[in-house]
Amino acid sequence: MTQTIGFAGVGLMGHGMAKNLLEKGFGLTVLGHRKRDAVEDLLARGATEATSARALGEASDIVVLCVTGSPQVRALVQGPDGLEAAGKPLLVIDCSTSEPAVTTALAESLKPAGITLIDAPLSRTPKEAWAGTLDVMVGGDPADVARARPVLEAFAGRIVETGPTGTAHMMKLLNNFVSLGYASLYAEALALGAKAGVSSQVFHDVIRGGRMDCLFFQTFFEYVVGGNPEAHKFTLSNALKDLTYLASFAGTSATPNPVSAAVRNSFALAVGMGHGDGYVPTLTDIVAQVSGVQAAK
Repeated sequence: MTQTIGFAGVGLMGHGMAKNLLEKGFGLTVLGHRKRDAVEDLLARGATEATSARALGEASDIVVLCVTGSPQVRALVQGPDGLEAAGKPLLVIDCSTSEPAVTTALAESLKPAGITLIDAPLSRTPKEAWAGTLDVMVGGDPADVARARPVLEAFAGRIVETGPTGTAHMMKLLNNFVSLGYASLYAEALALGAKAGVSSQVFHDVIRGGRMDCLFFQTFFEYVVGGNPEAHKFTLSNALKDLTYLASFAGTSATPNPVSAAVRNSFALAVGMGHGDGYVPTLTDIVAQVSGVQAAK
């Protein structure tokens, strides 16, 4: 029997994910969201709407969360009128980028209530969310992951099992550290190049198609040389949040992290200057500004 799915967080990524669940035949209930156009679109496609996380839990067998991070997840699950208040067994799939230590502690605390939480963070962009071709990392007991897999397959093109609950969120932080590290490198390299009279276009033409080319480079430079502000929809403030989670782990595990600390500081600078709502490729403009050069397109 097809299980009924609840979905909280129909924002940039969640809208497309929820759309694909409907198209794959799942019954879907969505939690009301400030982005009403996404909610209304999903309702028109056959979803129903819940007015609280508790009501979402009452209407669902499995609940997918796609929110900003650990504070939002905890509020949805254990806050007033949260999922736990539904008083029934649930499988909760946390597709947010959350702090691994919080994820494992939350999963343990939910067991007495009959709620199983697994982590399934995402990679790629809203474009792939809409197409149903996201990359998903998933951590949890193999039986729970097997139960979640048909749901994940509705919006994923690739699923990688990472181990116990919490390991997927750790892998997501590592994934983002690598990609955001590239962003910091690109921004600094472009500023240095500008100082020497090397344009962004020349930098692009040398890297593109060579050994240092990658999909992240290509979407990043759709903004840098293509001027497309929608090319890479991930905000500087969310980037800083993820790097801060990783810094917390490095601190608690006594692991040296000079490179990730430097990358985090690049994004802290951008957010501190008031650019938190900008997307990651705009880091090039901010680094150019503080370097006293023009970010040539």
